Amino acid sequence: MSNNVIELAAKDLNAHGGVFCPSPKAHMKLWNSHPKVYLDVATTGEVRCPYCGTVYRLKAGETVSHGH
Repeated sequence: MSNNVIELAAKDLNAHGGVFCPSPKAHMKLWNSHPKVYLDVATTGEVRCPYCGTVYRLKAGETVSHGH
C-alpha cells in the first residue's frame, strides 16, 4: 500500500469531479500498476484508491463548481 498523498487543484479534476488512478500525477508507471479506477474527489474533498492506497485530496481553498 502506498502512503502517497496527491494534492489536486479543482482544474485537475474531470467534469464529474474526479480523477483516475493510477495517475501520472502520482508518478506511477501505468504499465505495471493496478487496473484503472475512477475516484470521486469532489464529493468529500478526499478519496483513497482501494487498490494502492494513494490519497487524492483537494488543495486547501480549492472549490469544485458543479453544473458544467
